[in-house]
Order: sequence, then structure tokens, then C-alpha cells
Amino acid sequence: MDLTQGTLEEKNERAKKMMLWFGLISLFMSFAGLTSAVIISRTRPDWSDDLQLPQIFLYSVFVIIASSITFIIAKRALKSGNRAMTSLFLILTLVLGTVFIFMQFEGFNTLINSGYYLTGETSNPKASFIFLIAFVHILHVAVGLFCLLVVIYNHFKQKYIANKMLGLTLAGTFWHFIDILWVFLYLLLYFVA
Repeated sequence: MDLTQGTLEEKNERAKKMMLWFGLISLFMSFAGLTSAVIISRTRPDWSDDLQLPQIFLYSVFVIIASSITFIIAKRALKSGNRAMTSLFLILTLVLGTVFIFMQFEGFNTLINSGYYLTGETSNPKASFIFLIAFVHILHVAVGLFCLLVVIYNHFKQKYIANKMLGLTLAGTFWHFIDILWVFLYLLLYFVA
């Protein structure tokens, strides 16, 4: 398909999707760098094998997966013309994303109460990586929540219909990406670190 063909709206849509994918690829590369750093650093003598991930991080995996499912249901509801169901599941996705962030901070509190810190004399590389990776991911979830707020606002303004929902689709792609990313990061921190 020739990317220069089509209406201005079609070209605009392709450009926005392409920009999102470039952003996601750069985000993937950033976390790939952190993953490499974890794998290399775990051979250090000061790496703490005793440090276990807080249980709430596991629960947050299920919450973030549930939020992807609610987003999918919201999109399907919009495609079928059920605006009320779309509203309900978009708001539920927002609530689950917010709960996820609270769970992450509770995980940080658990680590701190166990004597692990990001930096300082009592810190160690494993704890520092857990704090760093989880916090950087939280920042991206916060961006996703902002996107969800914009989508919810536009939905209530009735800017989306079954065959015209670019904003919702782009936000959904980003949301699913950061959800899958957390599942990967959790597995990395649990099994590799």
C-alpha cells in the first residue's frame, strides 16, 4: 500500500499510528536496557538473593491484566453502539489503573519496611533496580491514565463512533503495551533478579 495515497484524514490516522509505534519502540528499547542492566548486575557480589518481591506486586499483575480486559470490552461496546457499557468499562479501566499505582507504592512501602531502600548504606543493587524499574513503569502508567481521561472526556463528548475511534484505539494500544510490559517486568524481577 502506498502511504502517500488516501484522504487527508487517512494520512493523518496513519501518521498518528506510526508516531505511537515509534514511541512504543523507544520505550521498549529503554526497558530492554534496564533488563540488560539487571541481568549483568545480578552477578555482583553485593546482589541480594534474599530479597523477595512484595506479594502485592503479584496482585498488581492481575489488576493490570484486568484493566486491559476492561479496555477491550469498552472498545467492543463502542463498536456495537453501546455507549453506556463503553462508559462503564472505560471508567473501570481508569479505576483499575489507579489501583495498580497504589499497589505499586504499597509494594515500595513493604520494601522500605523490610529495610530495603533505593539508595544509601542499606540499599543494594537488586532493591535499587526494583525501585527504579517499578517507578519508571509507574510514570508510564500515569501517562496511560492521562490518555484514558482524555478518551473518557472525548467519549462523553460523543467524538467516537463505531467506525471513527482513532483516539480510543491509540490509547488502547499504549495501555495494552504498558500492561504487557509490567507482566514482563514482574517475571524478570521474580525469576531473573
